Amino acid sequence: MAADGERVAIVGAGLAGCLLAVLLGRRGIAVTVYERRPDPRVAGAERGRSINLAISARGLAALEQVGLRERALEHALPMHGRMVHPKGGEPNFQPYSADRARAINSIGRAELNRFLLDTAEEIPGVALRFGERVTGVDAESGAVLLEGAEPEPAGVVLAGDGAFSAVRRSLRLAHDDADFLEHAYKELTVPPRNGDFALDPDALHIWPRGTSMMIALPNLDRSFTCTLFWPRGDFAALRTPGEITAYFAEHYPDVAGLMPGLVEDYERNPVGSLVTVRCEPWVRRGAGASVALLGDAAHAIVPFFGQGANCAFEDCIEIDRCLDETGGDWARALARYQERRKSNTDAIAEMALDNFVEMRDRVSSPVYRAKQAAQHALERRLAGRYVSRYELVSFSTMPYARIPARIRRQNLALGGAVLGAGAVLGLALRAAVRAGPRARR
Repeated sequence: MAADGERVAIVGAGLAGCLLAVLLGRRGIAVTVYERRPDPRVAGAERGRSINLAISARGLAALEQVGLRERALEHALPMHGRMVHPKGGEPNFQPYSADRARAINSIGRAELNRFLLDTAEEIPGVALRFGERVTGVDAESGAVLLEGAEPEPAGVVLAGDGAFSAVRRSLRLAHDDADFLEHAYKELTVPPRNGDFALDPDALHIWPRGTSMMIALPNLDRSFTCTLFWPRGDFAALRTPGEITAYFAEHYPDVAGLMPGLVEDYERNPVGSLVTVRCEPWVRRGAGASVALLGDAAHAIVPFFGQGANCAFEDCIEIDRCLDETGGDWARALARYQERRKSNTDAIAEMALDNFVEMRDRVSSPVYRAKQAAQHALERRLAGRYVSRYELVSFSTMPYARIPARIRRQNLALGGAVLGAGAVLGLALRAAVRAGPRARR
């Protein structure tokens, strides 16, 4: 627990901020959550800003800690694989797991945020304050700086205010890089067709087009949220309704006719940025307060491995675990949190960038499909000993930083086994050749 009179401020009432408020509130810690937006349960979600979430093992494990796992799954749709729509070819289904049984779960960001807000609000000692913009923090005193209001003191400030964090900027960190992709995103909608899904709801749909792609995730109302990931300049190239419809008819012919609101969505929905944030330190200890970054404020990643929310939830669970281990000593707990999480978030950031290339280009290749089939065959034959990177990221809670080394080790072992088998076969063939003349005599 926090020391007597010590006040904890959480900046940002998004997914990570709300989960952390629940975890701390259940410890009996007094928490104030500041959010610049109005209450999204009243005002609704921002148009075109959802990027549906793919909640998998890590996120579900975190939600289980606060009793929300089953509630989330009730409002999610399982996706057991990718449905790849190559240009000029038939769609093909690529299962995520070798046994075809494991799935990632499509859930609306706004829906999950609502569950977490409701849960936080029910906990005594947790105060949610909407419409209050935090402009920074005084790291020495712990004062939370508010737009148009007097600073408010806090003993601990935990900033989950997103990739463009005002708190992070105010800390003037020694290392603070925001690496923007040349690509950006825009959301579209495929509505229900005759009261049912217009596409297979058991898959994450991908239209890979080399340097760009579109994806679609199913929603409970039987619609799909589509997201275009294009080079930023390409969005402005389509200027008229005719150009928009003609482009989609040519490049996404199997879905263009399923989008009656295509032109309106394209013209009205904003273009969003894709950024990777790398910064350090995440934790600053002043004379009167501790300040720490979490979630996107500390380590925003691109969404191509579906791990942004899952990773941020792991941050919250780690902070809670470190408080247990240090007896509620915030300074020690936050230092330990950064030490454990930094290498993991660096690792998933790199894997997410690599997965973008895979999704927009490789998945449509026959060579890729053959490689994936071979991996699944190995996973079935060498259960537990050979595991794909996707399986480790999405269907396990193995620390992200350990995954690349695990993949290298098992590939080396597999390569050694293949070479060994080849050597044995070669020796057997040589023996057979030598025995041949003797056998004929």
